[in-house]
Amino acid sequence: MDLGIRGRKAIVNGGSAGLGKASALALAREGVELFISARGEARLLAACDEIVRETGASVTPIVADHGTDAGRERVLAACPAPDILVGTCSPPPMTPDRRTITQGHWRESLETGLLSPVQFIEATIDGMAERGWGRIVNITSGAVKYPHELRILSGAPRAALVNYSVAVSKAVASRNVTINNLLPVMHHTDGIHAVYQAKADENGTSLEEEIDKALQWMRIPAGRFGNADDFGAFVALFCSQFANYVTGQSLVIDGGVGTSLL
Repeated sequence: MDLGIRGRKAIVNGGSAGLGKASALALAREGVELFISARGEARLLAACDEIVRETGASVTPIVADHGTDAGRERVLAACPAPDILVGTCSPPPMTPDRRTITQGHWRESLETGLLSPVQFIEATIDGMAERGWGRIVNITSGAVKYPHELRILSGAPRAALVNYSVAVSKAVASRNVTINNLLPVMHHTDGIHAVYQAKADENGTSLEEEIDKALQWMRIPAGRFGNADDFGAFVALFCSQFANYVTGQSLVIDGGVGTSLL
């Protein structure tokens, strides 16, 4: 299916790995011109090269920490008038004991999970409204809707981001600008594998055994972790011409862990 976004320009913050990279790849497959930011230069360049080789899309890597003023300026200088804005960030550390959370942890999580996405939206949304077309997708966390002590640093700032995004979405809906949120839980990414490989090394087990333990503990009805490319396809769909009547929504993608009638 042609999603009708060929030739559009997209900023993808945090797009060098994981769900951000999968989202960038899905957009590239639709012919979107990409501007991908990340802090780590080597991984960013490798990800961009991979996307170009597979899709032939125009991809501009931007080495920047989008949680800082200087990083945001660098990204927006490269693409001052995007049609699409997709944002995510490296997940903050898990917190099995909330009492170990420091003020430094809070500041970092708030900068990357709330303040930076808000500032990117404010910097780009008026232009989208003036042009009569825009798509904003925030990749947040299932912990936004289903809080858990383990993911406080992830869920709390992003819950505030979702609240802000839904409120703002109503102000620009009539200008064909949509803002939506995707709330993932447990997808196969290098970052998740690193977490469970560390557990495997500590326990003398394998990565597969530790993931199976997590599946049992979380009681994921699908019986597996999600696929990052499948997730990226949802991002592309929410950025498509067909998503013009979907705004202010927050979709949980979790294999059935959470259940909600409304």
